[in-house]
Amino acid sequence: MSRQKPSWMGPAIEYGPIGVFFVIYYGYDSFVEAYPVELLLETKSFIAATAALMVATIIGIGFSLHYDGKVPKVPLFTALVVMIFGGLTVYFDDESFYKMKPTIVQAVFAIILLGGLFIFKRPLIKPLMQKSWNMTDEGWNILTFRFGLYFIAMAVLNEIVWRTQSNDFWVNFKVLGSMGLMVLFIFSQYPIIQKYHLPEEDTDQIKS
Repeated sequence: MSRQKPSWMGPAIEYGPIGVFFVIYYGYDSFVEAYPVELLLETKSFIAATAALMVATIIGIGFSLHYDGKVPKVPLFTALVVMIFGGLTVYFDDESFYKMKPTIVQAVFAIILLGGLFIFKRPLIKPLMQKSWNMTDEGWNILTFRFGLYFIAMAVLNEIVWRTQSNDFWVNFKVLGSMGLMVLFIFSQYPIIQKYHLPEEDTDQIKS
């Protein structure tokens, strides 16, 4: 049974875990200096931040179940990947596992979108975003194709960054850079959204 969810809860569930990762990563060394417990001294900041991210992700899933009675497929898939690659990172004390996670997620999204478009002739972006944007089928096809290419580009970019740059650079790119690129990409699609915009009366006629 779903319950009334506070307006801030949705963004907190979606962005809270990555915010926890960012704060723990940059604040861990100062915390260890203040509380030099042996276990903390033996743990690297990246590993501690990954473990905290996993805990925050589980808490977010719990809140989704509590308020909505279910977890949407995309956040659930992302959470499963976080638990798998985060668990490997913590268990093997190897940062590369979690750094590969965005590549896997972006590649899977690209395969799903482009595969759905070219194999099944279905713009799979539409069910996710039609509440925000009303467009013709041609517009949804174009937008789905562009999102597919965007996810491919982001997967490649993540591979380049984590394999060539420092941990600090990758964390900043992961938390701030990738989010900024997503915002810029969405804004860049507004000409297509406006061009293929479906007036409200046409939408009502299609539904009836």
